[in-house]
Amino acid sequence: MTITDAPPAARPVRRRRLVWTVLLWLSLMPAAVWLLARTFGWEAGLWVQFLAFTPYVAVWTLIPLVLALITRRWTAAAVASLIAFGFGMAVLPRLVANSDRGPTAGVDVRLMSANLLFSGAEPSEVVRLVRENRVDVLAVQEFTPNGEAALRAAGLEGLLPFRQLAPEFGASGSGLYSRFPFDEQAARRNGGGFQQAHATVRVPGAGTVYVESVHPLAPHHPSVVSGWSADLREQVPAEGGIPKILLGDFNATLDHKPMRDLLNTGYRDAAATVGEGWQGTWGPYDGDPIPPVTIDHVLVDRRIGIRDYGVHVLKDSDHHAVSATVIVPAA
Repeated sequence: MTITDAPPAARPVRRRRLVWTVLLWLSLMPAAVWLLARTFGWEAGLWVQFLAFTPYVAVWTLIPLVLALITRRWTAAAVASLIAFGFGMAVLPRLVANSDRGPTAGVDVRLMSANLLFSGAEPSEVVRLVRENRVDVLAVQEFTPNGEAALRAAGLEGLLPFRQLAPEFGASGSGLYSRFPFDEQAARRNGGGFQQAHATVRVPGAGTVYVESVHPLAPHHPSVVSGWSADLREQVPAEGGIPKILLGDFNATLDHKPMRDLLNTGYRDAAATVGEGWQGTWGPYDGDPIPPVTIDHVLVDRRIGIRDYGVHVLKDSDHHAVSATVIVPAA
């Protein structure tokens, strides 16, 4: 019997059930497409920006699952379960502390990265964060000549006297400040036009480690997505040579395939390793109704241990500062 043949009293009920069934399946389709795109690395146009919000979509997938179970639509519930499971496999590992954090014996080195928003971040706040967190190596992005002078006046160089600086007006400048001396130091301009200061840091009681202040091109428009992807592919891989640390504003989350490919060269993401990968580092924090996403990272060579990780409010910047304490094995 069709809806037309049903008794008049039953027709509204059947129509409502049909409507709810259609709506439930329609709610599952975008999540399924999202999961497939994330899994297989389809990153074209504005879709790159949407992928940064994958953790929020992962939570949302629980809603159609619960609705399907409540309404006893078992086929839809099975599909919803598979989708939720797929998102869980993608997102949950960064929310749970990993028992394998690398070497546990060696010399502690405290790292921090800060995107200074065209050096508009309050210099005294940067110095305070460095002092209170006993930072040994600081990486800065969006670092300008005026910002360099302001940080010097605020006393940063008294705390971190060794430096490799490549300040430029605009967003392309970069810098490294260190408590420890450098063996080699330079800056390279990536394909997107941003400077990336780097140095081999001589850690007392341990060997040298390579540290780079990372700032790939942001995928702010479909026309630059290929440049964004190329910048991430061209970051220094972990394997070979001395142990390495990359930290900075990567303009990518762990849901972007080029970022995952970089990790697979032999890095750990410090936040995900200690179960803090859920913390957003870029909002923006200026009142816009955009949920935070995690695009600032500390990537640590697997030959180096990870002790802890933190996210810190940075006044007058649209980014939070990120920090990590790593364990460099003794020489």
